[in-house]
Amino acid sequence: MRALVQHEFGDPAVVLAVEERPLPQPGPGQVRVRTLLSPIHNHDLWTVRGIYGFKPALPALAGTEAVGVVDALGAGVDQLDLGQRVATGGTFGLWTEHFVADAAGLIRVPDALPDESAAQFVAMPFSAISLLHSLDLREGDWLIQNAANGAVGRMVAQLGAARGINVVGLVRRAGGVNELRTQGIERVIATDTDDWRDKLAEITGGAPLHVGIDSVGGTSAGDIMSVLATNGTLVVFGAMASPTLEIASGDIIFKQAAVKGFWGSVVSREMPADIKGQLFQELMGRVLDGTLTLPVAATYDISEISAAVAASGEAGRVGKVLLRA
Repeated sequence: MRALVQHEFGDPAVVLAVEERPLPQPGPGQVRVRTLLSPIHNHDLWTVRGIYGFKPALPALAGTEAVGVVDALGAGVDQLDLGQRVATGGTFGLWTEHFVADAAGLIRVPDALPDESAAQFVAMPFSAISLLHSLDLREGDWLIQNAANGAVGRMVAQLGAARGINVVGLVRRAGGVNELRTQGIERVIATDTDDWRDKLAEITGGAPLHVGIDSVGGTSAGDIMSVLATNGTLVVFGAMASPTLEIASGDIIFKQAAVKGFWGSVVSREMPADIKGQLFQELMGRVLDGTLTLPVAATYDISEISAAVAASGEAGRVGKVLLRA
């Protein structure tokens, strides 16, 4: 089978290349899946560069989410059938034509959900909804986030609105405001003007912002902290621009603010099964009724990984870049 493989850490467009690998065979409790589509996430690219929280042994495969079709069953598997379409967001090494996964960890994909949506149904949507779940916000509360035009930012806005939570998004350029408005997300402010805090006050009407989500780092984290209410919490979700937070000490001290991290893979692993099931059920309903949208920017064959990586990094991109195995 074809698979994307890296022999060193570095630029994904350079170090990833298609190689022939033996067809994997499922062990007890496992199934083999023929890959249909797999998205490119930022954490996938950070892993290839060797700068993520998980660092694989080399040579390594890549990719962490996919939709595919079960084409071989291991011993003892009775909850899935051959030909069943399944999705996974917790398996490593999916930018291949086939992969093996534990049957218990796969999600059955209903016929109504197209491949393009099923391919990106697990990782980012579940991170977004589990993030909201962890914040313990009530209907009518206010939340502010940066990177609002990123995948998780857009989903937090959509899921928050569905739950009655008021979400304000910050973007770093004016074009991002219009991009989100075309998707029905209105409470968006560009921080490239000096009066963005005034615009924020107009939108919130002075309501306290108890929670802020930072996915950018650097001074952007400080911007979020500067507008939080007393006893507010800054949740650090990502570091798109800088691995360092630049936050004024006074904002933390005098607001008695808290700063905490959120790593979706750990949260998902430690979450009770019944809560996880409820959240996935909510997600499926939101996607099927159109409340939560999962757009696709472009689709490439795995042999076109360099072009796919470049497309994934394009400013103003709306939707995920998918790989076809």
